[in-house]
Amino acid sequence: MPHSEKAPNPFDPGYFETVELRKFGFKSVGECVRIAKNCTIIGIENIEIGRNVRIDGNVVIAAHSGLLTLGNYIHIGGSAYLGCVGGITLGDFSGISQGVRIYSGTDDYSGKSLTNPTIPRKYLKINIGPVVLEKHVIVGSGSVVLPGVRVGEGSAVGALSLVTKSLGEWGVYFGSPAKRIKSRSKDLLVLEEQMRKENF
Repeated sequence: MPHSEKAPNPFDPGYFETVELRKFGFKSVGECVRIAKNCTIIGIENIEIGRNVRIDGNVVIAAHSGLLTLGNYIHIGGSAYLGCVGGITLGDFSGISQGVRIYSGTDDYSGKSLTNPTIPRKYLKINIGPVVLEKHVIVGSGSVVLPGVRVGEGSAVGALSLVTKSLGEWGVYFGSPAKRIKSRSKDLLVLEEQMRKENF
């Protein structure tokens, strides 16, 4: 090995960046996008990525059916899972923390149908519904979001919460199932405007 070359670090696989990502077949990729090289992404042709997006290590995105739409200034923490069969949309400035699971489709748990993806479709009953995280939404570590949920603008979901139904705007939600515990400050809108003026 030439003296100037560094040995690869197996503990730090690094990130693909915009120029490389645009060669892989995504539906679209904006500027300043970074995706960890150890992610698993299925159905890249169904994924739209805005500007200033970072997806960390060991994230799994299943978009072989359904769409994933990521806005601008979005972070997806390590080991998150996004099941996109019913469609998932993350609005600008939204983010999901480590280990968050978002399902836009789930099996029927009642026992009236078979379950799991190895079964022919006619024997399944799948609950499918789009999931939307609006602008400035943040979902804490280990939380689970189920099909058909819309989290309103500016809301925060605390760690280890279970989101089974849509949540209103500008609230802090926590629990299983998640319930509103207080209002969330809108000060971040002032910071957003300040950042835009400084950067554009």
